[in-house]
Amino acid sequence: MTIRVLIADDQALVRGGFRKILDADESIEVVGEASDGLEAVSMARRLTPDVVVMDIRMPNLDGLQATRRVVEVRPMTRVLIVTTFGLDEYVLDALRAGASGFLLKDAPPENLLVAVRVVARGEALLDPAVTRPLIAELAKRPGARPELGAQLAELTPRELEVVTLLAAGLSNADIARTLVIAEGTAKTHVASILAKLRLRDRIQCVIFAYESGLVRPGEVPLP
Repeated sequence: MTIRVLIADDQALVRGGFRKILDADESIEVVGEASDGLEAVSMARRLTPDVVVMDIRMPNLDGLQATRRVVEVRPMTRVLIVTTFGLDEYVLDALRAGASGFLLKDAPPENLLVAVRVVARGEALLDPAVTRPLIAELAKRPGARPELGAQLAELTPRELEVVTLLAAGLSNADIARTLVIAEGTAKTHVASILAKLRLRDRIQCVIFAYESGLVRPGEVPLP
């Protein structure tokens, strides 16, 4: 199946570079290019892409607000943030807005192709350079939100274990090894958790684990 991609970046040279990389893959079709956030939202609604490759800093409407609007108007469309900025408030804000992935622009070109395929499948992706600092940043944030903690009652004891391991940045394979279960079973647990907590992906589950109070600073070793 062809993956339909919309590129949103205010720099024409960057858009052209991304298009060249993506056009080289026969399974990917670039359906449009947007030069700002407002145009990205409008084109996402009109062109119905599977993935939007989104920059953060753009005129008229920044990538964070644009991501939030795209997710609202096109819930099936996944947003992959590709930016020059590393870990700061943008990463967490982008993920909270509904982004399914975060990739740095200095990553190898083939990483963009992999990232697009991953988020198109409904999975989540973070650049390895971002994952560990993101978890560290979440761990530093004080206070739990009681309304989120109440949702934990919907999870089984095993699912609570899995959420804790997700918060440590473990993959399904790592979770399976830690709990001595099959990788398919770990994947089933993760899917059940996302459904019960009404979360889009495992990245949002990591954020939920800290903000709900299930995981507290210093309790979970970083990967």
